[in-house]
Parts: sequence; structure tokens; C-alpha cells
Amino acid sequence: MKPDAHEELAALRRGAVEIIGENALRQKLEQGAVLRVKAGFDPTAPDLHLGHVVLLQKLRQFQQLGHKVLFVIGDFTAMIGDPTGKSATRKPLARDEVLANAETYRDQVFRVLDPNATEVVFNSIWLSDLGAEGMVRLAARHTVARMLEREDFARRYKAQQPIAIHELLYPLIQGYDSLVLRADVELGGTDQKFNLLVGRQLQQGDGQPPQTVMTLPILEGLDGVQKMSKSLGNYVGITDEPEGMFGKLMSVSDALMWRYFELLSDRTAAELDALHRSVSEDGANPRDIKHVLAHELVARFWGGPAADKARRAFVARFQLRQIPRDLPEQVVTMDQSNPPTLAQVLKASGLVTSTSEALRMIDQGAVKMDGERAGDGRAEFPRGQACVLQVGKRRIARVRLG
Repeated sequence: MKPDAHEELAALRRGAVEIIGENALRQKLEQGAVLRVKAGFDPTAPDLHLGHVVLLQKLRQFQQLGHKVLFVIGDFTAMIGDPTGKSATRKPLARDEVLANAETYRDQVFRVLDPNATEVVFNSIWLSDLGAEGMVRLAARHTVARMLEREDFARRYKAQQPIAIHELLYPLIQGYDSLVLRADVELGGTDQKFNLLVGRQLQQGDGQPPQTVMTLPILEGLDGVQKMSKSLGNYVGITDEPEGMFGKLMSVSDALMWRYFELLSDRTAAELDALHRSVSEDGANPRDIKHVLAHELVARFWGGPAADKARRAFVARFQLRQIPRDLPEQVVTMDQSNPPTLAQVLKASGLVTSTSEALRMIDQGAVKMDGERAGDGRAEFPRGQACVLQVGKRRIARVRLG
């Protein structure tokens, strides 16, 4: 049974930071309107991650309440690059790179959304046809002074850092998407508020009812500091293999675990309160609660049996300090002229980001080779045999030189 407008709006408020135009939204819900709910995703990197899922879950909630989702793949805007939060001009991406990334988005989005209530659209369809004249007319509908009200633009302008003209066009182009699609609601992160409001302005100027803007929290990455991002390497991809996803989620801090529960879990507020009390009042180990989170999210994207297997593997590998028998062998090919060192192999295998990090970790006693603590990072790595390398508690690989 569909909830009444009051209940529907209460459900939609959950998890939202701000709703601009809430009265108009309430009226449409009271009228029983099927809303056109828009969210844009620029494919600047391949694959969707849990940061995207925060927004996708809210879109799915709209679908469950009977509304239609417009999933906008910004294949045109991605070539410009969203300047939001950037302290320097973003380099435009190549068309081929954008299209390749866009395909991964289109393939993966239905791991969260209902395909029967989703319209996937590429904004190049209308933006490529806008042409030079159309772009000039669009630019005439906004002022430089108004654009410099954006916090990141204002900060860069004050610091005399460059702001390219194409960056000023980005909010206008995103807003134009809402105009073309006649969006009733647009969702975005809190850092997108300015861009979302431009959409309202353009719709009003064209005689359309302005879209309701709903902002959602930004999910911090695994480091607990910066926004989850593929470019920063602090992400959990929704296509990460089950064991890898489980391990990444177990690596988050105890404090960040609750943030992930709040923004990603399907559990009710009462269920989350019970988990909190189990730690604060009953003395439960936060690690065990983190198992609950990791299992829930792995199960969502891979199914319950895969999540069970990932949990067993994690316990065996890290809590029981066992090395899995089926750990795949990674063949690393390196320059044959100079015998590679352990530090170089650690970098080549992806267990560390640099040889200097490898040497530092070895000096700290955090690197093991076949279960024994490594002593010299500059020692020659043995050829012809596979060695199990372990950095810290969670980075492990069976490596052989090719």
C-alpha cells in the first residue's frame, strides 16, 4: 500500500541534509504526481563506488515510492570536468576515455536501481546540439558575479589562482540538463548545492516549475578524511571482488564504521541504535559489528553465500593469521638486466605505492616474506619460486618473478 504524502515525505527526508523547495514537493506528492527525479554522474573514472551508492539509494527509495528516475550520464560534462571543490583547473578528458567509463556506469547502475523505473540518458544528446549560439545564449542567463559566489571559485579568485572560462560554464550546463529533462527533483551531494540551484534558476526563467533540490551527505573514503574517490585510491568499488570488498570495509576506523552504517545500510534507525548500544553498553567488540556492516554490503552486491565466504576468508587470513591455500599467484615481470630487490617487487606487485614506502614498512617490521619478517628491502628477490608477501595485516599476495 502506497503511503500518504506525509509519510512519503518523512521517508524521503531521512538521510537528506537539505531540501530546497520542500513545499512544492509536498504539493506534488499530495496530488499523487509521479515525479521525475534526476541525478547526474560524470564518468570521469571507470566503475561506480560506495560514494555513488549514497545517492543511488535515495534514487531507489523514490522508485519504491512509485516515481521515475532519470539517471544522467554526463558524457558531455565529464569532458569539461566538474570544478566543484577543486583548487586548480581540471584538465578536460578525452572523448574515448569518457565513453569507456560511461559504459561501466550504465552496466553497473542496475545493481542498485530498478531498471523498469529508470531512464538512462546521456547529456551529450542535447548538449552536442546546443552549438555555439546556444551556448552563448545559455551563458547570457547568468553573471560572473553570481558565479563567483561559489565558495571554491571565490577562494581561487581571492588567491589569484586561475579559473578557466569552461569551468564557469559547468554549473550552467548541469542546470540545462534539468531544463531539458523537466526534472521535478534533483539530487546531489552537499558540495553540489550551487550547481543544483542553477537548474532551478534556469527552469524558472523558462517558465517551468523549479525543481526541488535535495542534498545528501558526502561519504568519506577509507582514509576517513577525504571524499571517497577513485583518483585518491580511498574507495570501495561496487564491482570489487567479495573478499576484497570485505577486507576494505574491515579496514575502516571504528568511528567511520558508524558513518558507513548511517549512509549505506538498509537497517532501520532502531536497528542501528541497537548496534550502537551493543558496543557502548554491552561491551561488544567494534570489530564484530564491522563484520555485520561488511557482510551486509558484500551480500547486497554479490549475494549472501559470497558474503559468507568472504567473511570466512577474512577471519582465516587476518584473525586466525592463516594464509589462504587458494591465494592466487601473481607473476611480476621486471627488468632482467638488474636483479630486482624485495622493495622493488613489493612496489611492482601493488602491495605498496613506492619503493620508499616499501623500505619504510620493512624498517618498521611490517613486511613478511613466507611468514618471516623481512630484514633487508635492498636484498635480491629470489627468482623461480613463488613467495607470499605480506604488508601489514591486510595486504597479501603470492608473487613470482616472470
